[in-house]
Amino acid sequence: MFNTLFPKLHKEGYRFLVIAAIVTFITLLISTLIGTISFILTVWVYYFFRDPERFPIQDDNYLVSPADGVISNIIETNGPKELGLDKEQYTRISIFMNVFNCHVNRAPASGKINKIFYKPGKYINASLDKASEENERNYIELDTSSGEKIIIVQIAGLIARRIVCEVKEDDAISQGNKFGIIRFGSRVDVYFKNFTLMVKKNQNTIAGETIVAKKN
Repeated sequence: MFNTLFPKLHKEGYRFLVIAAIVTFITLLISTLIGTISFILTVWVYYFFRDPERFPIQDDNYLVSPADGVISNIIETNGPKELGLDKEQYTRISIFMNVFNCHVNRAPASGKINKIFYKPGKYINASLDKASEENERNYIELDTSSGEKIIIVQIAGLIARRIVCEVKEDDAISQGNKFGIIRFGSRVDVYFKNFTLMVKKNQNTIAGETIVAKKN
C-alpha cells in the first residue's frame, strides 16, 4: 500500500524535486498562498518522475506497451526511413503521454538492441500524427528473442526538452525492463509486423503490462 501511494522516484527526477522543494521552502517564507501553490507543484514533480514497479507477462509471443498513456493512433505504414526500413510495411501504435502519466519507458519484448538513432527536431504537440516525422526523436531497433524486429521511437512533445535513453547498442533487455524516460509530456511509437493487434484507439495503456499485440 505504501509503495502504491509513494512509488520510488526515477533518478532523472531527484534534481527537479530538490529544486522544487527549495523553491517551496523559500516561497512559504514570503507568502502562504504562493508557497502552497509551489508545494502542489512539488508534489506534481514527484509524481511525474515516479517509477512504480511493473509486472510484465514475460512471454515474447506478446508485445506489451512501452509507455503509460492513451493510444492516439494506430496505422499501417512504412518503417522509419532513418533505420532504412521505409520499404517494409509495419503496424504502428502511437501512445501519447500527458503530464500526469508516468513517463518511464519499458521494452515491449525481450531481445537485443540492434541499433539506436537520435534525430533532432521540433517540439510540436506529440498527440499530432506529424510529430512522428517532425519532432525530436530517438529510434531503438530491437531484435526480439523470437526473431522479430520491433522499432520503438521516443518522441519529444510540446514542452518536453529531453529524451533520455538508458540503453546502448548490443545491450540485452528483457520484456518490461526500463530503457528510458521522456521529460514533461511526450509520445512513444512502436512498429511491428507478424503480430495481431490487441488494443484499439483511445485505449489507456500501462507500460510493461498492457498487452498490445499477439504473435501470429
